[in-house]
Amino acid sequence: MRLFNHQSSLQNTRGVPLVYKPSSDSVFHLAKEECLYVSTIHPKMSIYRNAVWFVKGLQEYTKSGYEAAARHFTPSDLEVTLSGRSFVITGANSGIGKAAAQDIANRGGTVHLVCRSRERAEAAREEIIQQSNNQEVHVHIVDMSSPKQVWEFAVGFTQKHSINVLVNNAGCMVNQRELTDDGLEKNFATNTLGTYILTTALIPALKQSADPRVVTVSSGGMLVQKLNVDDLQFEKGSFDGTMAYAQNKRQQVTLTERWAQQHKDIHFSSMHPGWADTPAVRSSMPEFHAKMKGRLRSEAQGADTITWLCVSAAATQQPSGAFFQDRKAVNTHLPLASTRPSAAEEERLIAALDTLALKFKPSA
Repeated sequence: MRLFNHQSSLQNTRGVPLVYKPSSDSVFHLAKEECLYVSTIHPKMSIYRNAVWFVKGLQEYTKSGYEAAARHFTPSDLEVTLSGRSFVITGANSGIGKAAAQDIANRGGTVHLVCRSRERAEAAREEIIQQSNNQEVHVHIVDMSSPKQVWEFAVGFTQKHSINVLVNNAGCMVNQRELTDDGLEKNFATNTLGTYILTTALIPALKQSADPRVVTVSSGGMLVQKLNVDDLQFEKGSFDGTMAYAQNKRQQVTLTERWAQQHKDIHFSSMHPGWADTPAVRSSMPEFHAKMKGRLRSEAQGADTITWLCVSAAATQQPSGAFFQDRKAVNTHLPLASTRPSAAEEERLIAALDTLALKFKPSA
């Protein structure tokens, strides 16, 4: 099992391409060979869909893609003081989650780090405080794959703290199908159900605060997936952790769109941070890292749009429910890719998550 935080550039669908196989130095041949290779391994992913996605990634998700986009950023968007505002960030002990937490602490915000490992969380807290000189950085230990723990955290948190912004950043990609102690498939439990429970449980508290926002760190990998509500826990056919993760990311985008429709007084957004150079990529995909390390984004570059969505006035001028890349709302579907779900499919997703969430909700 591999369990990562999103900020560690979850291998394949989040921090790097879905599958990597070293090929020509030519970008054209690299894209062509990668697309054909991936399609032989993942027949559910059309050659066309993968080709468009991979070329898009080489152009936009890399460091050069960020640098090109950044030329059009408005620097004053992040010239803000966040004293008195409270930010809950899941998976914030390393990578882009930690980078976003540092950005917010530097601007005076109160930061709540929600992490699985106390040791790593406390180390991250100390470093963030040292660099920001901001003592308002707090640690909460929660396993996002445990629905009961997520519920208990949310209920306990709102009894003691206020919240202005929630950042759904933690997640995992397990390459072999694995069940949690609750009998849930691990990827689904963490990435989709955990995100759903935490967000819905905190919505009442968010509505009581000024300028409430929810930012969900998704993935460009979701562009190759159509919403599938017939097999949420990947019980049918052979299991593919990469495709499971990408499907979870599609589900998160769908949830963001639905929440925005239902809760007009909260600004919801999802985003893709690009392909970033993080510890997870270096350790788990050394060949990819060796080939692409000069093209990968820094953790700070990957976190930039998270911070922008959390703190800038400009972000809330954009439509709620949109999917962002480099401070810009972008399409959630590739051209002609046939990935748009029906309204009935979206309703079925919400109904299934509601049922599971209530099953694990502690009694009052």
